[in-house]
Amino acid sequence: MVPKKILFCTDFSENSQPAWKLAVDYAKAFGAQLFILHVIDHKDLPGYVDWAERLREIRGDIERAAQERLQLMVKDCGQMVKDVKIYCRTGITSKEIVGLAQEESVDLIVVGSHGWTGMKELVVGSVARSVLKRAHRPVLIVEALGAKENP
Repeated sequence: MVPKKILFCTDFSENSQPAWKLAVDYAKAFGAQLFILHVIDHKDLPGYVDWAERLREIRGDIERAAQERLQLMVKDCGQMVKDVKIYCRTGITSKEIVGLAQEESVDLIVVGSHGWTGMKELVVGSVARSVLKRAHRPVLIVEALGAKENP
């Protein structure tokens, strides 16, 4: 299978950099369209029911900051990858990733994994593991630089 549509999912952390590099390299090598997705997870938003208006402002600020970072990523890979689309969504991260993959009929999903745990069954991060189970398409999970398994 030669991927023509690649979805890269980012949380903007340093740990996502190896997956980002690989996604760009694959898109360049295969002449694939690259989709870059950042999800603002509900659990990352403050849970103050009384502050509905403030929550909307916070969400707007987060979305604007995410869009700016996504635009920088497009600039960074613009010379190497001709067709790049960015998405910023709010919801449950794994559901949003799988949903976009289905909507855009992507051939390959590239996600990073922090690899912080020493337990064999949990080495893959919870988001990456959930995407792998639900995506029904190839998922490439890239371990973060310097991630080590605890003894």
